[in-house]
Amino acid sequence: MKITLSFEQTITDDVSILVDALRASTTITAALNNFNEIIPCFSPEHAFETNKKYNGVLAGERNGAKIEGFDVGNSPKTLEDYKLNDNKPLILTTTNGTRALEKMNSTVLIGSLINAKAVAKKSIAISDNHIDVVMAGRKGKFAIEDFLASGEILFWIKEELNDEYDFKISEYAQSAILARENYDNLKKSFYNSRSGEKLTEMGYKTDIDYCIQKNITDNVAIYENGILKLI
Repeated sequence: MKITLSFEQTITDDVSILVDALRASTTITAALNNFNEIIPCFSPEHAFETNKKYNGVLAGERNGAKIEGFDVGNSPKTLEDYKLNDNKPLILTTTNGTRALEKMNSTVLIGSLINAKAVAKKSIAISDNHIDVVMAGRKGKFAIEDFLASGEILFWIKEELNDEYDFKISEYAQSAILARENYDNLKKSFYNSRSGEKLTEMGYKTDIDYCIQKNITDNVAIYENGILKLI
């Protein structure tokens, strides 16, 4: 089995794990506590149009801020606690994470720190021969929080494969595993990243607090037929 790390676009048609640690991947994972379906949209206009059909809960952001006319922003804690009176879907659009799904040509799972071990296990269970962890980045640029969260997922893939499989991990992926070893430094890097500093300035520090937790849920989303749902 081949294990790799990529930026923005996957290099496999087998299994990809999309990582947008601050905050889309974490939000999607947390929202599965309350929503059976999450419909990712690639623009606010697309979200509004989609919602005409589904009459769901509109969630999302652009440049970190809640979109005008939406029910909620892109806050994992808010959506984890969101109470529904009926079985409405979540209609979600974000600056980086949901838009990255447009480029995927593989079976896609959603990964973050909060479900790193769970998504690692699921990826192994459904993969034929290649798992590619894909960092969403921030506006086309490298984001350290995605690199570190990917490293945590890759660490658990390696642990789960152990001696039962013949596998090879790319050097890029190995570097991410090494980078995530010091948890205190990892947390500091999340807060001090460009995304982290912006979220703090905007009053969303509690979202970062949530996103830096490791393995607090077994929720794993799979992207099928334009919909994210539990696998």
